[in-house]
Amino acid sequence: MNQSEPIIISPEQPGSSGKDSLRPLKTMTTVIYALQAASFFVGVTLFVAIVFNYLKRDEVRGTWLESHFRWQIRTFWYGMLWTGIGIITYLLLIGYLILFANYIWMIYRVAKGWLNLAEGKPMDFRPYRQRG
Repeated sequence: MNQSEPIIISPEQPGSSGKDSLRPLKTMTTVIYALQAASFFVGVTLFVAIVFNYLKRDEVRGTWLESHFRWQIRTFWYGMLWTGIGIITYLLLIGYLILFANYIWMIYRVAKGWLNLAEGKPMDFRPYRQRG
C-alpha cells in the first residue's frame, strides 16, 4: 500500500467509530444511490447526487463509505463522458449504441454499489487476480 491510498476502516474493525456514528453517512450514501437511480426517469437527480457527493466527501474520508463515494463520483463522470460521446455520434447512428451501453453500465454501477452498501461492504477496486 502506498501513502496516497486511504486506509479504509470498516465498522467491524477495532478502533473505528462504530456503526452508530456512521449511520447518518450510510443513510446519505443510500440517498445518493437512490438519486442516481431516480435519474433514469428524472435526469436532474443525477446532478443533485453529485453535489451531495462532493459536499459530504470529507465526512466519509477514512471510512469504508469513502469507497462508495469514489464509486458514485466515477459513475457520474464516466457516465457524463459516454453520454457526451453518444450525443456527438448520435447522427452517425453509433451514438444509439453508445447511449444504450452507457445506460446499462450506469444501471449496473448503481445496483452493484447499492447492494454492496446494503451488505456493509466497501467497493473493492483491486483487479480480481490481486484479491487475497
